[in-house]
Amino acid sequence: MFVAAMSLFSAGTLLAALAPGFGLLLTGRIIQASGTAIVLPLLMTTALGFVAPHRRGAMMGLISIVISVAPAIGPTASGLVLSVLDWRWLFWLVLPIALIALTVGALTIKSVSETSRVRFDVLSIVLSAVAFGGIIYGLGSFGEGGGSHSAVGPVVALVVGAITLVAFVLRQRSLQRRDAALLDLRPFGTPLFSLSTILVFVSMIAMFGTLILLPLYLQNVVGLDTLASGLVLLPGGVLMGLAAPLVGRWYDAVGPRPLLIPGAIMISAALWMFATLGPDSAVALIVAMHVLFSIGLALTLTPLLTTALGVLPNELYSHGSAIVNTVQQLAGAAGTAVFITVMSTVAAGATGVDAVAAESAGMQAAFMVGGVVSLIAVVLTLFIKPTKVARAEVPLH
Repeated sequence: MFVAAMSLFSAGTLLAALAPGFGLLLTGRIIQASGTAIVLPLLMTTALGFVAPHRRGAMMGLISIVISVAPAIGPTASGLVLSVLDWRWLFWLVLPIALIALTVGALTIKSVSETSRVRFDVLSIVLSAVAFGGIIYGLGSFGEGGGSHSAVGPVVALVVGAITLVAFVLRQRSLQRRDAALLDLRPFGTPLFSLSTILVFVSMIAMFGTLILLPLYLQNVVGLDTLASGLVLLPGGVLMGLAAPLVGRWYDAVGPRPLLIPGAIMISAALWMFATLGPDSAVALIVAMHVLFSIGLALTLTPLLTTALGVLPNELYSHGSAIVNTVQQLAGAAGTAVFITVMSTVAAGATGVDAVAAESAGMQAAFMVGGVVSLIAVVLTLFIKPTKVARAEVPLH
């Protein structure tokens, strides 16, 4: 699975680097994403299956670096590359790293788990592609257009995606009776998994919405260039990476609740602070706010991922990790759509002010919406049990 995933990722990266136009570039990115979609659940499933329960927090802390820190420092790395090189180098620089990972993995990774012949339900694959593709496309179109174009296309995509998602769920429930589901939904039978997954969704909405909006604010309102705006976000990303392994160890020692509650409060406080930013806000203040936001994410994501997956029995690890990764992708699209749509709508309705002031007002409104959403997460963390997570059994039927 690892070799197949990294081969897809490498092939997609190469195709994107060589693409003469948008069509092939998009195709390359889709192939690239297909590899990523395999690697991340595989990483979580492997970690949970072969790491002792008392060390899972530390392991998930390392995994959360991939999930949360990489998007956080992405703007800085991209800004640095684009300031001196052509956009194709975003892919050329990644390709040798991917090939090295593929080679090392192929030579060193050994299959230590039992395998069995699995039959894939073609109808489930089609339904999942239409459902999740429609929802993500619809949300992404709202975010891309920001209310400046007809909403008919995105609405149709969302409706089709939602209806197909219902059909997909019904199909999986039917297949579960024969233990043949493409995506087993039994993890939702564990309340702690469901609550943690909802919190992951809310946290990722805040994370991706902020990661989209802050660079726009820094460039369009403050007037920084791409590289400078990336450097403003670098300290928060670095601190998140440094904190993630420590948070994982703290989780193993104290459980999720002492980490989740302050983390959710930090995220909410940072979002409400972002809502006060304007054209004349000091860059140092923005850095401090983003650092607070990043530390809050570090305190939140690792405990949530460990709690969500750690309560499942071994046979549901792969399905649980697939669900969590799907939720993250949906949250990314939803966060982008909500933040950008609110910003664009408010900015378009601002009268009697210049373009910078209008965009600043739109961003303040978007961060306020994010602040309201984050308050939901704060409330939900109060329902997390105050003890260390114990493994729970999920009904098999």
